[in-house]
Parts: sequence; structure tokens; C-alpha cells
Amino acid sequence: MKTLEELRVAKESMESEVALRTHGSDACSKYQKHVLVCGGTGCTSSGSPKIIEKLEEELAKNNLSDKIQIVKTGCFGLCERGPIMIVYPEGSFYSRVDVNEIPRIVKEHLAEGHPVKEFLYEETVEGDHIKALDETNFYKKQHRVALRNCGVINPENIMEYIGRDGYKALGKVLTEMTPEEVIQTVLDSGLRGRGGAGFPTGMKWKLARNIVPNADMKYVCCNADEGDPGAFMDRSVLEGDPHVVLEAMTIAGYAIGAKQGYIYVRAEYPIAVERLNIAIQQAREYGMLGKDIFGTGFDFDIDLRLGAGAFVCGEETALMTSIEGNRGEPRPRPPFPAEKGLFAKPSVLNNVETYANIPQIILNGADWFASMGTEKSKGTKVFALGGKINNTGLVEVPMGTTLREVVEEIGGGIPNGKKFKAAQTGGPSGGCIPAEHFDIPIDYDNLISIGSMMGSGGLIVMDEDNCMVDIAKFFLEFTVDESCGKCTPCRVGTKRMLEILDKITKGKGTLEDIDKLEELAYHIKTNSLCGLGQTAPNPVLSTLKCFRDEYIAHVVDKKCPAGVCKDLLSYEIIPDKCFGCTMCAKHCPASAISVTDYTAPGKKKPALKIDKDKCIKCGACIGTCKFKAIIKK
Repeated sequence: MKTLEELRVAKESMESEVALRTHGSDACSKYQKHVLVCGGTGCTSSGSPKIIEKLEEELAKNNLSDKIQIVKTGCFGLCERGPIMIVYPEGSFYSRVDVNEIPRIVKEHLAEGHPVKEFLYEETVEGDHIKALDETNFYKKQHRVALRNCGVINPENIMEYIGRDGYKALGKVLTEMTPEEVIQTVLDSGLRGRGGAGFPTGMKWKLARNIVPNADMKYVCCNADEGDPGAFMDRSVLEGDPHVVLEAMTIAGYAIGAKQGYIYVRAEYPIAVERLNIAIQQAREYGMLGKDIFGTGFDFDIDLRLGAGAFVCGEETALMTSIEGNRGEPRPRPPFPAEKGLFAKPSVLNNVETYANIPQIILNGADWFASMGTEKSKGTKVFALGGKINNTGLVEVPMGTTLREVVEEIGGGIPNGKKFKAAQTGGPSGGCIPAEHFDIPIDYDNLISIGSMMGSGGLIVMDEDNCMVDIAKFFLEFTVDESCGKCTPCRVGTKRMLEILDKITKGKGTLEDIDKLEELAYHIKTNSLCGLGQTAPNPVLSTLKCFRDEYIAHVVDKKCPAGVCKDLLSYEIIPDKCFGCTMCAKHCPASAISVTDYTAPGKKKPALKIDKDKCIKCGACIGTCKFKAIIKK
């Protein structure tokens, strides 16, 4: 496929098949139905490959193999309900699918046309009516741009990507636009980098093109390392729509004058790596990568480089150092990568989600993208919802959507009727958003104004049972482990901060320790070499700002208000509630529970007591007591 006309013909041949995956579509397809099964990491781990095997077996038994197409897709987003299977054109959404349910689904739904309602996602069932996915709480406020193909196409089939306007933007760029026009379009769209700092993407490309205009070599890099705990946005794009990254990187290469690109992806993403390799090979075979793309004389190719999971390699200069084969450590800036980046050549680096927006911006125009979001934060943002939330998964919403909407409406609220306490955005580099800011519109500037940051898009929800001192300690432990050690403020300073936090959570801290912790945090923030070290204190600073009373309770009262920090806990049996059944004693691994000489009124057996010197505070006793006679203090 070397010409745009061949691309157009290929698109038309696949359009009807892919269009069938639209509710109510009457597209002309050789199949009566498409059965889409999630092949992302989450659903794969919970058994979707076995579901596909069973589907193939049952379709063959019912002579339906030539009438029903099985499509292994990427992530649908609602990870909490996996494994997920959707039947099109009706859009019936089967959640938490069990392999033993497949024979009945094939017989009643695929053969006879009657969806099996008890296996469907309950929110889609309303009496005799089956609602479309975009009518459910999880999907109705989402607007998918970066995730538009995830859960829709087979990511291992380039033709399906082409059927969804794939590589059309590249064709337009190479035949109708100058590099300067491409850059201006991206600038006008207002797209900011989705990897954390939010630097204007078009400005980064403009600098890479103009600072050293006559460079003999330039590079385009993709950060697919994604090291934040709880973040899986980029992984899901790579698993569900790898060609969008290849197309966008090629467009970036044309814009800045580069001929080579590198995708830096962590080796812990085996499905993403496999699909990227397949996509690159297919793109080369179809002429979308390599020499003389679309007969325009433009050459560009992409290779993968696997990372070993170092968090610091999310920083752009450390990432480039790692691609070069050296230890991943950040470099002083300036010079910035646009002037002296990979192999000391002008380079541009964006993350996966940033690139995933580029083709749609080219096809639909800068004004289309800029019409979404807020004044200074255009477009949409993908978040990985996790923690204390009912609908764990991926969501993509317009910038400016409030935190309350994301948590309570899209996320389905907090389990067990618990109250929202805080949300952590930006991972170890971000900060906590307390309940007082529950209605804050989420965008770059608003989050920074309250001491947090957008980061790559991890959003961890916490309820009243979370200890904010423990949360700060958790993220700092991660940062200490992941520090590259190149600069003293980060290498030594974060370690000293962690020691103080550990002291506080064990009930040995002082008020002076809180002051010292804050002083250290600001020193590290000001003096660290790279952005990761500079933002490492953010979880501590934001919890000190919003939850200082919890720090004081740990220090002054020697208590953890949330009952999380083990060294500050004690377990006690309420004698008048105890039936003396001894179940707690039988399950106590420390033999810390013994019989008293007290028998409560109305009880037949003597009550028990806990020896606090022997108690290891494991909580096994509470879990086994049926009478709720044991309390945690």
C-alpha cells in the first residue's frame, strides 16, 4: 500500500465490518454479529482467552462460525466488571463472564436472538429494555478521543485500524500540509503533554524543528514507561490501539524533520510489547513506515526499546539516556532535548496519550479539539480510577469535569457506604485532593493551585478508613526505592523524610519532627536535579497542608485516627458482648487471647481478654468474631 488511493480502497473494504460495532448499525457485513471480547491485561488475567476458546468451540457446534465473528479487542474501560464481552450490532454488554456461561449465551443469544439478561451488566437491563452502553453512568459522561478505538477494533489487525480512519491523518499531512502547518495546527489545538508537566505539545515540536534546523539527524521518542503506581492509561492504549501511536509519531517526524522514532516501553507490559511489535511489522509491510511513505519521498521508521521498570526513566532525559544503552539517569537542563536530546541530536518526546490525540486533531481540526475542556486545558484526559471506588477502570472525560462527577457518577461512588476522604492524582509526584475540593474542575491549573498535579492520569480514591500519614509514607517509600541516586537532595533527602514518617507512624515522633519533615520537603523540591526529585515531596506536603491534624494525632495523642498504623493500635474485647465461644482465641497466631473469670449477664460462658503484650495486632480476632465483641482502638 504505497498510495493514498490504495489506502482509501482499503478503508472502504473494512468500513462496513467495523461499522457493525455501532448500536443499530445496518452496515453491510458478511457476518450477522460481532462478538467483542476484551483482550487487555485485566481481562486476560481473569480468563478472557478461555472465553474466546469456548466461544469458538460452541460456535462450531452450532454451525455459526461463518456467521459470527469473534474479535479480540483492547480494554473497554470498565475493568471492575471483567472479563467483558459485547455482542454487536445490538451492543449487549456481558460482564464478569464465566466460561461456563458461554454455551447458553451462544445458544440463546447468538443462535436464537435472545440476550441472556441475567448475565448482562445490570445497569444495561431496564425491564424488557436493554440500554446502550453510553446510557450507563460509567460511559454517559465520557468522551473518547485517545481511547476511541480501544474496545472497538482488533489491535493486531492493521486493516481494522484503517477502517476507522487509520493513517488518513498521515496521508493528509504528507500530501496537503507543510511541517509548519502541522505544528501550527497542534499549537492552535491547545494540546498539552499528557505525561505530567503539561507543556504545550506544539511548542515542543516547534522548538525541535527550529532550534537546530539543519541537524543531520533528529529523533521522535515515545514515553510508554508509565511508572506511577495505579496508572495503566498508556498500557491500555498500546494494547487496544497501537497503530495510533505509530501514526502520530510519524506525523511528528514529518513536522520536526526526523527520520527515526523510538518507543520506550517497560518490559512488564508483555501484551503491549507484543502488539506494538505486530503493529510495527504490519505498518512496514503496508508502507506506513519505512522508505518513501505514500510516494511522497518521506522516510520514517520506528523501533522499540524495552525498559527495566525504573520510575526515573519517565523523566525525558533519563529515558533518552536509557535508550542510548546507559544507566537511566537525568541530565542537567539546559540544553533541552529539543536542542540536544537522544544521541545528542534534536529530539522530541511525548507520552502515549499525547500521541493518541494527534491523528484526530489533524482530521477534525484544531478548533474541534479546542472546543473541549477549559480555557487553558483543552481536550480530554484519560484517568485510571483505582482505590476505594466501585467502578475501577479507565475513563476519558473533557478537561474541567469535576472530581465529584468522576468519583460519584462515573466511578459509582465509594464501596460500603463510606465517605470520600481524598483522591491522589499524579502518583508519587502528585498530591492529595481533600473532600473540601470535591467539586473542583479537573485541569492542569486547578490541580496545581491546590497542591496537586495532573500527572499522567492515575487517580487513587481514598475513604475514611485511609490514614493520610500512611498514604504519604507509601508514596515516599516508592520514591526512595526508585531514586536514581544521582543528586544528593533526592537520594539522601527522601530517605531522611521516610525515616521521620516511619518514626511518626510508630508513635515515636515529636512536633519538631513535623517541622523538620516540612523543611526537608521544601529543600528537596527546590534543589533536586530532575522533575521527579522536585515533585517527590508533594504527597507529604499536600497531606501536611490538608490533614495536619492526623500528623498531630500520631505525635501528640499517639493514635492513628483511621486505625491503620499498627504500632498505634490496640485490640480490646468488650466483656458484656463476648459469648466466650473462643473462636478468636483459636485463630490468634500469637496465643494472646485467654479466658477471664467474668461471665456477662445472660451469657453461659466466661468472657475472653487480649494480652496486649503478646498481641501482634494482626486483626485476625476481629475477622472471626461473629458478635462484634472486639474493637480496634
